[in-house]
Amino acid sequence: MTSPLPWQARLAALLPDLSPWRSSADFRLLWSQGLITYFGSFMALIALPLQIKHLTGSPLAVGAMGAVELVPLIVFGLYGGALADAVDRRKVILGTEAGLGLLAVILLVNALMPEPALWPLYVVAAGVAGLAGLQRPALDSLIARIVPHDQQTAAAALNSLRWQVGAIAGPALAGLVVAYAGHATAYAVTVVTFAASVLLCLRLTPAPPARDARKPSLRGIAEGARYAWSRPVLLGTYAIDLAAMLFAFPNAIFPFLADELDAEWSLGLMYAAGSVGSLALGLTSGWTSRVRRHGLFVVFGAGVWGLAIAAAGWFGEVWMVLVCLAVAGAGDMLSGLGRATIWNQTIPEELRGRLAGIEVLSYSVGPQLGQVRAGAMAGWTGTRPAIWTGGVACVASVALLAAALPKLLSYDSETDEDAARRRAQHADPSGV
Repeated sequence: MTSPLPWQARLAALLPDLSPWRSSADFRLLWSQGLITYFGSFMALIALPLQIKHLTGSPLAVGAMGAVELVPLIVFGLYGGALADAVDRRKVILGTEAGLGLLAVILLVNALMPEPALWPLYVVAAGVAGLAGLQRPALDSLIARIVPHDQQTAAAALNSLRWQVGAIAGPALAGLVVAYAGHATAYAVTVVTFAASVLLCLRLTPAPPARDARKPSLRGIAEGARYAWSRPVLLGTYAIDLAAMLFAFPNAIFPFLADELDAEWSLGLMYAAGSVGSLALGLTSGWTSRVRRHGLFVVFGAGVWGLAIAAAGWFGEVWMVLVCLAVAGAGDMLSGLGRATIWNQTIPEELRGRLAGIEVLSYSVGPQLGQVRAGAMAGWTGTRPAIWTGGVACVASVALLAAALPKLLSYDSETDEDAARRRAQHADPSGV
């Protein structure tokens, strides 16, 4: 057999690492289920704020979605983390997925009414946040168990790639579906995707808790919080992501940005542009499996995100805005790969669910608060200033946090003590 040409070898090194897909049947099921769910979820994610905009015409009303989602996300995210350490994670995933499907049915029924009501949209948004908060710790902590320790970065890249495919196809099609077929059709697609997802979840292998697992409690949640607080590397990942999303997540005001740029046709592209950048990085992510300094990913990626969002708010040409949003998406994915790898490589199995609950807050509460910030500031200063000032604030906060938490920048997966202990635990899972 002839050896590959140099350019072929370089190309192969860039392509995504498929090791987790080959080594774990449960990972393949979760990956496929997630792709289907993301597609439907993004259809609803675009249709819901558009419906609120059509009913109210108010950027503040759209941004208020973040406010109604915030409390359920915090409460159920923390409880979901404790629940994931105490019960079969497969049951949590299955039950919450079915619940999300039922909420999509409510959106569909409301949209089919002669005069759709506004209040059910906020109620469903809060319900989705609560169920997502319950589900994500179980999902995230399950990945750490079913994928080998040395394949965690590859698994994070593949999961992000899956998310980006849904994030590109969902928003792009949602804009067209809502424009030409109405909100109800978008919600109907969401209902169908959740039904298919539930069928896939039924095939997952049971994932029981550790033998000495305790029932969910405030004491257990506090134990997880104390562990996170005692680890500067983990604190850095949480704080940087929270700051980046708080200051530079302007998605709620994209409908008004499209109007201001006289490019209503571009709304779906605005929502999808970040995912295009993330997808481009994901398709060339093979090199990330060979990197050990994942803290640098977190800081550098968040900085790129902030700079690109600031540029998107500054430019007045829609195509430049779309390019900036794509660059922002690539930076966000790089930061996300670093965070997911550090979490899965360092957190012990018996705390994995509770720490996953804290992770839900770090990457979910930020966007919710960011929507409120962007909507309120857009009403005060205008749409574009609300975007570019947020990007500048993001860069400044990331720089300050990186300086305050130097252990994040120096993290090395080969020498870090927590990573070494987790590697040994993964090799001998007899306590699970």
